[in-house]
Amino acid sequence: MKKIIFAVSLASLVIALPAVAGDAAVGKAKSASCAACHGTDGNSPSPGFPKLAGQHESYIAKQLRDYKSGKRVNATMNAMVLPLSEQDIDDLAAYFAGQPVQVGTTAEDQLEVGQSIYRAGNASSGVAACSACHGPNGSGNPQAQFPSLSGQHAEYIALQLKMFRKGERANDAGNMMRGVAARMSDAEIDAVSQYVQGLH
Repeated sequence: MKKIIFAVSLASLVIALPAVAGDAAVGKAKSASCAACHGTDGNSPSPGFPKLAGQHESYIAKQLRDYKSGKRVNATMNAMVLPLSEQDIDDLAAYFAGQPVQVGTTAEDQLEVGQSIYRAGNASSGVAACSACHGPNGSGNPQAQFPSLSGQHAEYIALQLKMFRKGERANDAGNMMRGVAARMSDAEIDAVSQYVQGLH
């Protein structure tokens, strides 16, 4: 019964999204200011900054718009997106979405627990399986704006989960990620973050 309710809840969040009409070539030219943190091709060299390469175009655009509106808070990103136009955002999203992501590796000591949480969740604490929204290989769902997690830095994923858990990040549809993260222990967060770093 819980699975049915969860599936219905997910379906209710899937809405018709406007098509992103970005120009990847123009976005590449505009991406120079992003390179210091996110890499020239969106594969961030720093584990604390997200990889943008291969991320869904619609998801990147949404996050940039959320930073611009203040719905998502990060002092650096809020300032960086302020001068961007709607077209700039779409162009950047198109460019980074078209770049191949460089997948990392999963720490061996985190593999078993991370895989279990990702694929099956934790029934005893009510943690939903990550794969329900983000897919078995971490590819996400662009129509629902569920991001790709495949190959994302473990450090960045862990930080975002902890921010959701504390309510410091609140731009998730229907409080979904805040609800999941609130039930996760630090050990579960670290394990699943390591797992997705090597997932592809």
